[in-house]
Amino acid sequence: MKTVNIVLLGGLVMAFLSGCSVSSMHNLPALEFDQVDYYRPVQTVQVRNITVGYVEQGQGPAMLLIHGLGSNAKGWDRNIDAWSRSHRVIAVDLPGYGYSSKGPYEYSMSFYVTVLSELLDKLGEPDAVWVGHSMGGQIAMTAALERPEKVRKLVLFSPAGFERFDEGEGHWMTHALTPEFVRDTSTRGVAVNLHHNFHKMPPEAEFMIADRLQVRGASDFMDYCYAVSRNVSAMIDGPVWSRLGEIAQPTLILFGENDALIPNPYLHGGWTRDVAAIGEREIPRSELVMVPECGHFVQFERPEYVNERVAGFVR
Repeated sequence: MKTVNIVLLGGLVMAFLSGCSVSSMHNLPALEFDQVDYYRPVQTVQVRNITVGYVEQGQGPAMLLIHGLGSNAKGWDRNIDAWSRSHRVIAVDLPGYGYSSKGPYEYSMSFYVTVLSELLDKLGEPDAVWVGHSMGGQIAMTAALERPEKVRKLVLFSPAGFERFDEGEGHWMTHALTPEFVRDTSTRGVAVNLHHNFHKMPPEAEFMIADRLQVRGASDFMDYCYAVSRNVSAMIDGPVWSRLGEIAQPTLILFGENDALIPNPYLHGGWTRDVAAIGEREIPRSELVMVPECGHFVQFERPEYVNERVAGFVR
């Protein structure tokens, strides 16, 4: 399978991959994950035996921001200022990513729900608006189903979990993206694949390429690769599509009209709007926003379009 074809789970391609001028990035110095500059202070807290990294800003009711496959809390950089005017924004690095611990964890959707729920407890928050991008959206929906008392509202950006995969498709996806496959992605592959996350990649997103290339030299990079690989299996093994009707919380769904990853272009094809409509139809208290001229990484590509809509919804 070619590197450019890492398009899994209806768009849950590694959100750290991009394509622009990479020739100048071949000689970037290696970094440990906790040396990556998030442009904001990163705090850590112990949840059980796991160190969880997070960025926090603002005061008020909590908003918990959950990144997608392969990404980290830095992907919310263009949203935090706007939402923190009325809320305590907590952008988390999931276990396996960024400043958080990496190890042989379960890495299931329920595992993440447990860790994030206990993180809120540690931070003195009884509940939060759970905001998830891509895989983070599936985690947020799982929380709404398994720990509804912790979820006040849902905001879902290009969420996994609406598109449905049969047993054979799931089997292929869980075996296609091995830790070694993630590790061996070339510099050009890293660049090309991130382009698929955008309709038109903004210059502000170029750090995603550099950060991803530099952490290849991290001492725990292989543990990160393992987490990415296991997360693909976790999404297949923890589906929510058959339980969308049980989600009781008010839900805002946002998809880019030009999402090149949902639906999965290699397994299904079709139109993003059709997948988005599944969530709007089946989640009882939901509202759908289709964002024009926008790809999969909605909140980063079109912050000026989505920030006020989200702020109004959570208020």
